[in-house]
Formats: sequence, C-alpha cells, structure tokens
Amino acid sequence: EVVKTRLQSSSITLYVSEVQLSTVNGASVARMSPPGPLHCLKAIYFAAYSTAKEKLNGVLEPDSTQVHMVSAGMAGFTAITATNPIWLIKTRLQLDARNRGERRMSAFECVRRVYRADGLRGFYRGMSASYAGISETVIHFVIYENIKRRLLEAKAPQNMDEEEEASKDASDFVGMMLAAATSKTCATSIAYPHEVIRTRLREEGTKYRSFFQTLTTVPKEEGYRALYRGLTTHLVRQIPNTAIMMCTYELVVYLLNG
Repeated sequence: EVVKTRLQSSSITLYVSEVQLSTVNGASVARMSPPGPLHCLKAIYFAAYSTAKEKLNGVLEPDSTQVHMVSAGMAGFTAITATNPIWLIKTRLQLDARNRGERRMSAFECVRRVYRADGLRGFYRGMSASYAGISETVIHFVIYENIKRRLLEAKAPQNMDEEEEASKDASDFVGMMLAAATSKTCATSIAYPHEVIRTRLREEGTKYRSFFQTLTTVPKEEGYRALYRGLTTHLVRQIPNTAIMMCTYELVVYLLNG
C-alpha cells in the first residue's frame, strides 16, 4: 500500500532521492504502521452490495447483469461516502516523509492539520476520483458473477436436483478465487488512472483541484504513463487480496445458509 501510494504521488522523485541518499548520509524514509482494524469498514461494501442485490432481484430479472451492475455501483457509492476521510488520512500518513530525528506524524495530528487547512471539506478530497472508480467495482462484479455462474453451470449436470445443486466442494471455491482474480485484474487495468488521480488530490498542499483538472494536468506534465504509476504494485497486492476476500465471503454466505 505504501509503495503503491508513493509511486502514484507527484513527489515520487523525493522518495527515490531519499532512498538513494540513505547510503551516503543516513537519510531515511519513515516506516508506516499497518492501517489496523479500520480495514474492517470494508464490510460496509459487502453489506451494501448484498442488500442492494436482494432488493433489485425483486424488481429486475434475478441475478442479471443489470442487477450486478447497479448493486456494485450502489455498494461502491455507499462505502466511498462513508469511509473517504479514513482513506485520506491513510494516504497522508503514507506520503509523510520525515528526516532522522523528526517525530513521525500521528493520525490525530494529521486529522488536525487537514481540518486546520481545509475544514470538514478537506476530509473529502479525492472523493470525486473514488466515485469515478465505481466503474472498476461495476466491471469487477459483472465479470466475476458471469464467470462464477458459468463455472457452476459447467459443473452441474442437467439432471441434478435442487438439493444437490446447492452443495459446493473445495473446487467450487477455488474456481471462485480464480474468477475473482481474473475479474479484478481486468477491472483494475481498465479503471486504474482514477487511483493515481485520487492520490494526487489527497496530497497535502497539492496543486490538483478537481478530477478533470488532474486528469488533464498529469499527462500534460508527465506523459500518459504517469496515469499508470504503481499499477504492477497495486495488482500484486490486489489480486490475491480480492481472490481470498471474495472466496471467504462466498464461503461464509454458503455456511450461514446451511
């Protein structure tokens, strides 16, 4: 997460120079603590997705592409709106570089600095880019649900009754992990620029003011490749994370449904 955020940042050269200088004069980059239990707020996302999907199945064609798209969009919107201040603080902490002897900025100090500089509005910087990133969520869930359905259809014989069809074994969950990994790779590769734009908008004292202004400024100053900084690092983290998370979610739902 820290490596990815710093690669996305406009001040990437600062961190590279500090790492290089560490062999000469001992300058160092502050190490970050893990985000901790706040990651549990991702449960908001699954709760919103499941609720929206259940409601929409009664209005639209059950388990259709439209249901998956709208459910994923609503889940993304809900989670982003609820948790944006947390991710803004996390980004600021990850970009905070301190020389040896200087005290590392705490989360509470970061909150005070954001409020002092921009008020409550400051905690929602980058939210427009996050909303644009809902497209990634939609693409991910549409591909995931389609692959999952095809895998289950391919495995289930035509003459299997409902009770037998409801049962799953280990291979089903391995298939779901592969489906999640594939869908997330496709979605992230397509929608990744919003991640870079969001990081730029969340930087302290940044010159970036809005989503579209950042979208045009970054390629103009640094080339279009800058919109994909940190993509490899992001995929290395995101693919196994998503595969395990989706498989765990499906397993828990399956066990709870008995």
